[in-house]
Amino acid sequence: MMRLMSLTAGFAASLLLLTAPADAQNARMRVGVEGNYPPFSVIGPDGKLSGFDIDIANALCAEMKVDCTLVQQEWDGMIPALNTRKFDMIVASMTITADRAKIVDFSDVYYDVPSRWVAKQGAFTEPTPDALKGKTIIVLRNSPRAKHAKEKYPNSRLLLVAKETDVYLELRAGRGDIALGSSVIAEGLFLKRPEGAGFATVGEPLRLKGDSDVGIAVRKGDTPLRDRINAALKAIKADGRYQQIAQRYFTFDVSGGNS
Repeated sequence: MMRLMSLTAGFAASLLLLTAPADAQNARMRVGVEGNYPPFSVIGPDGKLSGFDIDIANALCAEMKVDCTLVQQEWDGMIPALNTRKFDMIVASMTITADRAKIVDFSDVYYDVPSRWVAKQGAFTEPTPDALKGKTIIVLRNSPRAKHAKEKYPNSRLLLVAKETDVYLELRAGRGDIALGSSVIAEGLFLKRPEGAGFATVGEPLRLKGDSDVGIAVRKGDTPLRDRINAALKAIKADGRYQQIAQRYFTFDVSGGNS
């Protein structure tokens, strides 16, 4: 699920991490979440957080037997906030990339969702570089998908947006010819809704390196906490809790074959 923040700020913040990792045995922890990425996390009218990430975070905390506080954080400041100890781990649909792994440590993959091309019905048969020559591709900025589009579609224009949901707002508004985004967002928040009428997926699902493998981030060197999270993740997959959570939000397997 998926987004790449500015690494400059994240790396600068990581330089502050000169102390030992947090005590993984603490009975209380703070979890960084976003709240602006449905169906993974959203803030309701009552101010309460809900979504797949939120349920997974709560299930992991219950399995680890720790009292967790969810801390809402804007996406671009997520890693800096972790490294300045605003919270102890990030459960916010953060894709595992080599650049991020220089700044934080990641748990095992906790979900895996491919990308999809979406355009007006009949506009394109396949999203090949030739077919999209001179066309405008709408894609989330600072994401593996944006990198893919830039590298593989040099003769196309890119419209970079700040949020995943903006990808489809811009597509519907006609400010681009085709969108490349999360299959979950494309299906659940666009194509199955009235605003998605007249649009359809193009080609096959696309799995990009650094795009679909999503992990839980902890501060660099906090191996005890990372190991506890991995053990808890295995436990909730083994006893069915993970599957029960996933079925609330998705009609397909998001575990990446590791459920």
